[in-house]
Amino acid sequence: MKLCSIASGSSGNCIYVGNETTNLIVDAGISGKRIENGLSELEVSAAQLDGILVTHEHLDHVKGLGVMTRRYGLPIYATRGTIEALMRTKDMAATPEQLLHEIKPDEPFKLKDVEVHPIHISHDAADPVAYRFSADGKSVAVMTDLGMYDDYILRSLRGVSALLLEANHDVNMLQVGKYPYYLKQRILSERGHLSNDTAGRLTLDLLGQGDELRTVLLGHLSHENNYEELAYETVRSEIKLQGGKAVPEGFTLMVASRERRSECVSA
Repeated sequence: MKLCSIASGSSGNCIYVGNETTNLIVDAGISGKRIENGLSELEVSAAQLDGILVTHEHLDHVKGLGVMTRRYGLPIYATRGTIEALMRTKDMAATPEQLLHEIKPDEPFKLKDVEVHPIHISHDAADPVAYRFSADGKSVAVMTDLGMYDDYILRSLRGVSALLLEANHDVNMLQVGKYPYYLKQRILSERGHLSNDTAGRLTLDLLGQGDELRTVLLGHLSHENNYEELAYETVRSEIKLQGGKAVPEGFTLMVASRERRSECVSA
């Protein structure tokens, strides 16, 4: 299994997941052209995609969805609430019904030889999910846009080898920044976004469950309230200070860029 961020940030998200036989993207929150270019760098054509898995209906996750669907006839997989929200938008209203596939949290399904496990998450959207992908005994996951995590999230991610994990904001930057009060409260709430500190604690809890987790790719960074070096150092420090010997040898922490494709992580 391979995991690669084509773009990840508050301005747009698109993540590639695949193997030798199956090619998928999670979200299409950037332009169709950028998605095509990112896939081309991975030596995958958009026409080879086996589907687009949508986490939720917010624009930074679906901006290019209509273009990609119309251009290539790609199937869309999303929860009922997300599909209904998408179909209320002008861009998606004319999408052929046969391209829309309803999924449900905690009901895994197969796309060719990859098992997809939708995971319920807490976010202020209609019916949002994260995704875990498994094939050939290995698993990777994409976990963004959640305001909190609990034992259910930890169980859902147990045994993953590679994880794209939200580290949306630095709490101090957000609190003193220019966002209006209501927006700050939304982001900090249990239906908002994970902070750098919380991403560090989640990573540490996952490392404490076993030695399968080899790579964490931090993503969905806020343009206004975070930056790559800060996210990396905050999460690294949390792991180093609290984790001690819980961190396996060879564990790698990286940060996904909103502008550039990340390294490809193999599980």
